[in-house]
Amino acid sequence: MRLVGAKIPRVEDRRILTGRGHYIDDVQLPFMLHSSFLRSPLAHGRINSIDVTEARRAPGVVAVYTGEDMKALAGPIKPVIPTGPAPEYFPLVTDKVLFVGDLVAMVVAESRAQAEDACELIEVDYDPLPAVVDYETALDPSVPPIFSDLESNVLVTRHLEGGDVDAAFKEADRVIEVELSQHRVADVPMETRGVVADYDDDSGQLTVHSATQSPQGVRIQLASTLDHPINKLVVLTQDVGGSFGLKINIFREDFCVCVASKQIGRPVKWIEDRNEHMIASGHAREEKILAQVAVSDAGDVLGLKAELTLDQGSYPGLPFGAAIFPSLIDVLLPGPYKVKGYSCDSKVITTNKCVYVAYRGPWAIETWARERLLDIVAHELGLDPAEIRRRNYLEGAEGDQLITGRSVSGITSRETLDRALALIDYEEVRSQQQVARNEGRCVGVGFATFLEAAPGPPEMRLGGGMFAGEQATVKLEADGRVTIITAQSPHGQGHETTLAQVVADEMGVSMDQVQVVYGDTRLTPFSIVGTGGSRAATWATGAVLVNARKVKEKVLAIAGAQLEVSPEDLEISEGIITPKGVPSKAISLAQIARQATLGPASLPPGTDANLESNERFLGEGITGSGWSGGTHACVVEVDLGTGAVKIVRYVVIEDCGRVINPGVVAGQIRGGVAQGIGQVFYERAAYDKEGNFLAGTFMDYLLPTAAEIPTIEIEYVESDPEGEIGFRGVGEGGIIVAPAALTNAIEDALLPFGAKITEMYLPPAKVLELAGIIEE
Repeated sequence: MRLVGAKIPRVEDRRILTGRGHYIDDVQLPFMLHSSFLRSPLAHGRINSIDVTEARRAPGVVAVYTGEDMKALAGPIKPVIPTGPAPEYFPLVTDKVLFVGDLVAMVVAESRAQAEDACELIEVDYDPLPAVVDYETALDPSVPPIFSDLESNVLVTRHLEGGDVDAAFKEADRVIEVELSQHRVADVPMETRGVVADYDDDSGQLTVHSATQSPQGVRIQLASTLDHPINKLVVLTQDVGGSFGLKINIFREDFCVCVASKQIGRPVKWIEDRNEHMIASGHAREEKILAQVAVSDAGDVLGLKAELTLDQGSYPGLPFGAAIFPSLIDVLLPGPYKVKGYSCDSKVITTNKCVYVAYRGPWAIETWARERLLDIVAHELGLDPAEIRRRNYLEGAEGDQLITGRSVSGITSRETLDRALALIDYEEVRSQQQVARNEGRCVGVGFATFLEAAPGPPEMRLGGGMFAGEQATVKLEADGRVTIITAQSPHGQGHETTLAQVVADEMGVSMDQVQVVYGDTRLTPFSIVGTGGSRAATWATGAVLVNARKVKEKVLAIAGAQLEVSPEDLEISEGIITPKGVPSKAISLAQIARQATLGPASLPPGTDANLESNERFLGEGITGSGWSGGTHACVVEVDLGTGAVKIVRYVVIEDCGRVINPGVVAGQIRGGVAQGIGQVFYERAAYDKEGNFLAGTFMDYLLPTAAEIPTIEIEYVESDPEGEIGFRGVGEGGIIVAPAALTNAIEDALLPFGAKITEMYLPPAKVLELAGIIEE
């Protein structure tokens, strides 16, 4: 039985579901102290004075740190990957607070409760300053920059152009202009942030236990900021209770905890509570696009002009900031459609809000904006939204490119749309929609198509680069079992299962003979990303596959010499090496492994006793288009009495190349769709005009439950079923495209009322406003 392609139960699940997982809060060390942070109540203000006298006298308190204290112990924080102008700032604020939740002081005590109590004894005198909380204020050149060492609140500008924009607009019968905005949300993993730092004064080693998706990223950023020798800094990560992009970041609290452990000489722990998490961990998604679409009356999309503005909040993210994301958004915005001319001007602004972080598909506004535009254009021209897509799709033929220059040869956008509409029975839905309207009911159908570069076409991955390429180690142990050491740092994706499936197939052993090791920077290869960007399916899988083959070649060379059979005529099955068709002549994998370990000199001349390989995979052997993609379609019904939206049906057609494990892929898709539903109907990280945060608990920041998630029907287009390395990432597609399908369906339901959806967030009051039942 081949394991790749089979729905194998996840090997992680038994450990996690029976309560035997080991998360950051499970780390308990001898003599460990606990920390708590005093956070700013103001969005913007100058610190006139801070008095920590009473806090230092409080029971159980070991140390209290102010901004000036921390400044003397840690250097300024600079991203190890610069993406734009970077202000000078420190782990704790030294002069001004820049958002509600900013770090003012840190208390270290014998218990968490004692640390929290002492924080309440710190007295701070603030001088409030005007807060910058919206696009207009940040873009106003007369408003002082919130960082005094930067020139303005506009951090980065970028221009991208493709084709002949002027000619495309000149050819058009009409130009449709619309501004589309995506609201701010939080990542909200089940497990909040946390870190335990343990400094050993004798050896000078700093060991950091971190709930991160990027252990090596944490290590290099900590070493840089703390000026700590990187060869004496170890980061350990075990189970991580979700991330969705948040925990790719290195946080200011991490620096503080490490500094405290080094100075005090005892382990120090910090676990974030949920209120802290909502206020200060990181937010995502706040962007807007002003778009002009040049079209013909027949429905040809000829040109597109876009102006993108992204609100990064206050501090830049680490190890790279929000300024990196416009370069993804503008490249992908035109999507898999024929456009003759395109331009995009991007701005990244800074405001008095929490830091902008990655959130599952951080470029996702490109899909929502584009797929919304197509429906708006279709409605204005009186065309079916399906037909305008079919008229404009790139076919994926040899030589086809996005207008931004990326190859899309082999994509299946048209096929996924046709199959999604067939699965949902589009013609019947349209017929029943009319019946519903005659009965006074509001039923709508919507769909949207996406592409994700996972890993992308050859020109996006040649030579490896910072985010492409990956190293792994595959080792045959002395007893014939196989160890994989991966640069990935999984936090729910199932890598312990999928990587083991691939290597078990290649090495001819059972799944239980393969162990996946991760999360220890003493062993794992360097990756600044770790797990993120839907990279694992191609890069991690490719890395373990090519290294497994190297080990297999060594094994077969030894076996061939001993059996006097050409290695090409040997096969491995269930850990036994036999000549093809001659099973009686055999030698076990374990026997060769023991011989290579205990008696390497006894091996046949010219063979290699080192049954291990750790080469870097740079993309050789990747097959297919390099693009994941697909189409989601849904039917909704709007209750005009309450504004509630019921999702009647939701279908997905997904092309992620060759599927390693259908169960894992389906879990990724369904989880993403659930988050997309939450983003449209429930979740909003809201601020008022003074920069006060309004969603600090789950009473105010709503999340969907299982009751709100419909049955999600999934079918696959395996566009590269026999590809050598035809696996493509699937981690982000669900959340990238679900908001577009849902908002398109809701607008379709409300078309009789003249509704046009230009904001993604659609709580019941907004739905009723769109229907004209209540006023804004």
